[in-house]
Amino acid sequence: MNSSDIALLATALGSVIFLVVLIVSRIRLHPLLALIITSIGVGLVTGMPGEKLIKSIEAGAGHTLGAVGLVVALGAMLGRILAAGGVTESIANLIITRTSTRMLPWAMAGAAFIIGIPMFFEVGLVVLLPLIFSVARKLDETKSIKGSAYVYVGVPVIAALASMHGMVPPHPGPLTAIASLNANIGATMLYGFIAAIPAIILGGPVYGAIVTPRLKVKPDQGLIDQFSQDAAEGASTGKAPPSLGLSLLTALLPALLMLFHAIAELVLPKGSILLSITDFLGDPGIAMLVGVLFAAWTLIIGRGGNSELLRTQLSASVKPIANVLLIIAGGGAFQHVLGDAKVGDAIMHLSQQFSLSPLLLGWIISMLLSVSTGSATVGIVGASGLLAPLVGHDPSLNASLLALSVGCGSLFFNYANHAGFWLVKESFGMTMGEATATISIIQSIVSVVGLVMVLLMNLAPPLV
Repeated sequence: MNSSDIALLATALGSVIFLVVLIVSRIRLHPLLALIITSIGVGLVTGMPGEKLIKSIEAGAGHTLGAVGLVVALGAMLGRILAAGGVTESIANLIITRTSTRMLPWAMAGAAFIIGIPMFFEVGLVVLLPLIFSVARKLDETKSIKGSAYVYVGVPVIAALASMHGMVPPHPGPLTAIASLNANIGATMLYGFIAAIPAIILGGPVYGAIVTPRLKVKPDQGLIDQFSQDAAEGASTGKAPPSLGLSLLTALLPALLMLFHAIAELVLPKGSILLSITDFLGDPGIAMLVGVLFAAWTLIIGRGGNSELLRTQLSASVKPIANVLLIIAGGGAFQHVLGDAKVGDAIMHLSQQFSLSPLLLGWIISMLLSVSTGSATVGIVGASGLLAPLVGHDPSLNASLLALSVGCGSLFFNYANHAGFWLVKESFGMTMGEATATISIIQSIVSVVGLVMVLLMNLAPPLV
């Protein structure tokens, strides 16, 4: 550690505090403006040349929109078609009629657990928003719970998607840790599933029961109407809703394409034609596009629906998410500037001052990098790269558990410099405090429970 590292750490901490003040104080700046101003401030304080700072902001915003924006837009279109065709209403009715109010969070967690296996956190949330809103709207109408029905239903989904994203391959973070640490992918996946189950339970239904009565969250009415309107009102065909089987296939098709891709990467040889096909179809953007086209044909056009009305509905579907996309872009710019300012290097230097168990050290380094830079992937890559030499020098070290520990650390306290934080906040119409009480605390619970499970599993003989 040197004076430069200390200055960078202080700048990172100060920037987050400054950002929060701009948003929640009397100034009440729009989050996009607050994020851009804070990004500029970080660049100026750290001595970044003006030209480099501008390029960093543009690159961060552009990269985030490129990675998330297209998928979010296609997800909004798919959600509109599912609502118009009566699919989300049918599935919501099924869950409501066959699941008690007490068991609803468990049913939603189970659905998110399956969908979250191949999907990024943001993609999975976009896919599940229509179901969350439909179920929550119906539950809200019954007045059977105290507090926000949207929190009651949404918290288990957030916990499940976050757990899958950070703990289980084939997500890019865990795969990167496996490659860097030369870990066994099968063992890491099994460890990840074992750790994810208690993390989802405690961070989802259990925490949801605690926090729901304390929050009165309700999303923007435009989004609620878009994702959960009654089939009679939204169906473009005027016919009865499709069968349950077709409804499930249409809703889950993007997830299935990504899951097939994940399985193909594990079992098919490199360079095979089938693997190339699954690589293409399993890309999140392509999978969502296929899902939109399939839904449009099977639910609307193929059933005699009005194609002009469908086009109008699709155009309307992207309007409510414009604000969300802009804020996510601002979060990407903030994240990129922090990275270019070398905040991650300062965190690594700080971690080298302590002598800890490699499993605990991996969690701490990944956690600090993720919290400070706003990227779980940065946390995983940085921690894995730093600890990789330990694997070769310590034969008793379980590399698969170390990879899982690093993944768990990257999940801790998802906050204002994470794109996922803003996606949850804006989608559910939350204040900064409400978003912190949900996604930030949920991911912290998942992260800590994951670490505890890693330490417990380390006491048993290794799987391989």
